[in-house]
Amino acid sequence: MLRPHLPSIDDKEGDHVPEGLPPVVDAHIHIFPENLFSAIWTWFDENAWAIRYRLTGSQAIESLLLRGVAHVVALQYAHKPGISRKLNQYMIKTCGEFPGLVTGLAAVFPGEVDAGEILKEAFDGGLNGVKLHAHVQCFDMNGEPMDVIYNACQSAQKPLVMHAGREPKSTAYACDPYQICSAEKLERVLKAYPKLRLCVPHLGFDEISTYRKLTEKYDTLWLDTTMMLADYFPLKDPIRLQGFRVERVMYGSDFPNIPYAWDRELKWLKASGLPLESLEWILKKSATAFFSLDETE
Repeated sequence: MLRPHLPSIDDKEGDHVPEGLPPVVDAHIHIFPENLFSAIWTWFDENAWAIRYRLTGSQAIESLLLRGVAHVVALQYAHKPGISRKLNQYMIKTCGEFPGLVTGLAAVFPGEVDAGEILKEAFDGGLNGVKLHAHVQCFDMNGEPMDVIYNACQSAQKPLVMHAGREPKSTAYACDPYQICSAEKLERVLKAYPKLRLCVPHLGFDEISTYRKLTEKYDTLWLDTTMMLADYFPLKDPIRLQGFRVERVMYGSDFPNIPYAWDRELKWLKASGLPLESLEWILKKSATAFFSLDETE
């Protein structure tokens, strides 16, 4: 799906959350230390699209808050063993710049030494969950090294955001997402860890219909909308959130690593015709439940 030099969309951005929407929690943005962010931008330039917003982590958070986003969930992931503690320290420090307005998730590399202790330290430091990316970290979500992470999250009642969908894929990854990712594999995790709150980003792209059905079957599964409402990737069928269990769907932007205006998907939601109650779930209440935001503020 990802090919070098995918188009960037020069759409007009608003200076505030579109009028008439309920309060917005952006449940999926990325922050990294500057050296890693720079490397990520280079990777996107060579293998995907030109990132529109080249900001530091603090600038990215501040940008959204100043534009009226009520709360931000900041994610990062370790692309190799041995850097998780440093990433988590960076996340704790950055979240501390915006007390009560940012929820930060921990990074860990599946299978690395002391993975359980790394997560305990991160949770003790105030981080409120874990982010994993199968395409980048090339793990088998049903493999034994994952049990440490699943157990740590379930025992501490911390949520896990795991990019387990097969798309968007790239030949630049060190593994084939179609070999390691599937809704079937994810369902095995849900069955094995019945108290683990788990979110699959991008609505589970490209098995969107299957993931939608899984949210109806499992109360512990959430999806986020990241980049799926932007009319950017070619989809088999248009997204109709009316058919989803909205209390298990939450809005996320992927800011700042996007090739279009920051509010493009918020405008889509405003024009979607969804009832106010559904918008309240998608834009705030689902994320509040998943991340236990009322308990952390």
